[in-house]
Amino acid sequence: MDDRDPWLNWAVELQALAQAGLAYGHDRFDLERYERIRAIAAEMIAYKTDISPEKVRDLFCNETGYQTPKLDTRAAIFKDGKILLVRELDGRWSLPGGWVDAGLSVGENTVKEVKEEAGLDAVADLIVAVQDRDKHNWPEYAHKICKIFVLCHATGGQFEPNTETTESGYFALDDLPPLSENKNTYEQIKMCFEAHDADHWTTRFD
Repeated sequence: MDDRDPWLNWAVELQALAQAGLAYGHDRFDLERYERIRAIAAEMIAYKTDISPEKVRDLFCNETGYQTPKLDTRAAIFKDGKILLVRELDGRWSLPGGWVDAGLSVGENTVKEVKEEAGLDAVADLIVAVQDRDKHNWPEYAHKICKIFVLCHATGGQFEPNTETTESGYFALDDLPPLSENKNTYEQIKMCFEAHDADHWTTRFD
């Protein structure tokens, strides 16, 4: 997003550089400097966000290797011209989805999340978009995320309350419930409607 705090950007970049230095550096004095740079970056992130220093350290300082964005998949399933949303524990609604698990492909993970959060068996059909979360969602996160929206169709199943969602339903674009906008905005859901209604869809990406 254009109004993202530049200090947070700098802290995230410093953290990534320090992590790469720790992964590929060899001199013990350089490694000590990289550790300190990463600690400073974590302190900056905690200062500029509502994330506790402990949480920042858990998010970043336990990772190794070259830092890359996390992946998040969101399923767009339609019925009678309406889109499936699930009600989360905070009362807001989102497309079924979540982090991509290690060992699963984007399609497999999308199907898994639909089953877990909406109780439906689904087939992944088409990638609607691959988006840099920071360009579309708020509030800003300290870690980078690529959001992948996937057009799916349901083949069976039914909703059952679970540890993540309390309800599911199909909604028209002009009658959406309160959204969990950190996960999906009106514009993102509108994009999914456009993909569903299109004769030929070209995947969008940032």
